[in-house]
Amino acid sequence: MIKKLFHFITSRLGSLLLLIIFEIFWIWILAMWLHPYAELAETAVRILGGIVVVYILNHSKHLSYDNFWIILILLVPVGGTLVYFFLDVLDHFSSSTYKNIVIESNRAASYYEQNPAVLTEMLEKAPELSGQCTYITEAAGWPVYRNRQFDYYPCGEDAWPVMLEELKKARRFIFIEYFIIEEGAFWNSILDILTEKVQEGVECRVIYDDLGSINAVPINYADKLEKLGIHAQAFNKVNPIINGVMQHRDHRKILVIDGHTAFTGGLNLADEYVNKKMRFGYWKDNCVRVKGDAVWSMTVMFLTIWNAAWHQDPDYRVFMADAEDDAATDNTLASDPALSSTSTPEAILSDPDIQESGTPADTICTEEHEENHDGWIAPYSDTPLDSRLTGEDIYLNIINQAKRYCYIFTPYLIIDNTILNAMILAAQRGVDVRIITPGIPDKRIVYNIGRTYYGALIRGGVRIFSYTPGFDHSKTFVSDDRVAVVGTQNLDYRSLYLHFEDGVCLFDSKKIPEIRTDFESALAESHEITLEELSGHLLKQIFFGVLRLFAPFL
Repeated sequence: MIKKLFHFITSRLGSLLLLIIFEIFWIWILAMWLHPYAELAETAVRILGGIVVVYILNHSKHLSYDNFWIILILLVPVGGTLVYFFLDVLDHFSSSTYKNIVIESNRAASYYEQNPAVLTEMLEKAPELSGQCTYITEAAGWPVYRNRQFDYYPCGEDAWPVMLEELKKARRFIFIEYFIIEEGAFWNSILDILTEKVQEGVECRVIYDDLGSINAVPINYADKLEKLGIHAQAFNKVNPIINGVMQHRDHRKILVIDGHTAFTGGLNLADEYVNKKMRFGYWKDNCVRVKGDAVWSMTVMFLTIWNAAWHQDPDYRVFMADAEDDAATDNTLASDPALSSTSTPEAILSDPDIQESGTPADTICTEEHEENHDGWIAPYSDTPLDSRLTGEDIYLNIINQAKRYCYIFTPYLIIDNTILNAMILAAQRGVDVRIITPGIPDKRIVYNIGRTYYGALIRGGVRIFSYTPGFDHSKTFVSDDRVAVVGTQNLDYRSLYLHFEDGVCLFDSKKIPEIRTDFESALAESHEITLEELSGHLLKQIFFGVLRLFAPFL
């Protein structure tokens, strides 16, 4: 009961209720205690609100999001100002959670090293993608790697057995970081393997978001895992005092095995994500498996959050994949015709012409190793604690640079004018822009507010589809068979600006058409939204139009 009450208070609706209580309390004070000074007090509050608005305008990272605070403070100066300071300002100065993550992120930055040969190669061989590449590597600071192996799974039940198979192979360590962990068939099958691996000497670490998992596992679940020998921590533990830190959740989904294999995507570790439990019809999600050098970035992502709390690892490099892991990956590549060249390194070295050339054997192997890849890949994460909007910028770059098509999976569509205008502009220059959203929503209010954006998008040429079988939880962009992103970031304000997120950006890979095919398959089961069906009851339109003003808070 207590958990449910706290979950409501920290929810979108609960936060708005908190604001209303603040304003009613202020009016009561004016009426009962400060009646003789009511006019003076009101003037002082208005002046304070004006000062706060000027502060917001001068320090805004994203004005579309901060417009919410401006409107709020002007409408309800006392409640709006108090909530703004309480939820958005004070904790930036006082929170040890913030400080530790920022400190550890700055320390971890040195581990993201860009191989200049890979960057030069991509810029020379794929000049059309140079803008996105330059942004990711130079502005956002995420290395681009040669893609050694990337596998796309269009639904959770496809990924589940593959995850278990890879976990069983672990020899050194397993890192797990998920927004939701829930006891059930999916998570318990993973937990059984972790328990076995601990007995074999494999180091197992688990991070789960405390608020995300509040109704899924007991409050002391990390302690339960520790007793099994699995090191665990609940990210940003629920605090009975509502504060700004509680708004920033770890929405990432990362599984790293031995530094050579990683998974991410929309899946949380709960039964509904693999359709063992049906709540909103069929749950359409996706997952990707990454192997090779690029796994290092995902390993560092995990270690950054882990060490922000525990300060356990003085040198992250001990978790790099070892030589045996690299050899295993190369063998996998050599067995895949789509990813290997016509000859293996051993065949090249035994070639009489090569032997007569006098070229050093290690040089030949290095050159072959460099060519043995399928495009390029850049894992990345997004944090609300820096000055960049990495996830949104990557999405915008894909939309703005699309030439033929841009297909988007998203469970929520509550966007700012920047993304909305970019989609419309792309459609109006002839790009086929399509979005698949849920047919059965999990959050009715959020779904209806999202529909208030549909009209402008459809009139601008964007096509929007409702996934008829159930709930679309995938977060995917794919464009022109040249670039794709699969990750955890929704098209809503919380995911773009408030949460910790991650994703994988793929360039010029033969696997990108598989993502497009998955979208087209879902499209065949979807209903296209028309302007006619959006014209519902007038009062309902007005109600959700007003709620849209509070979209950044929802």
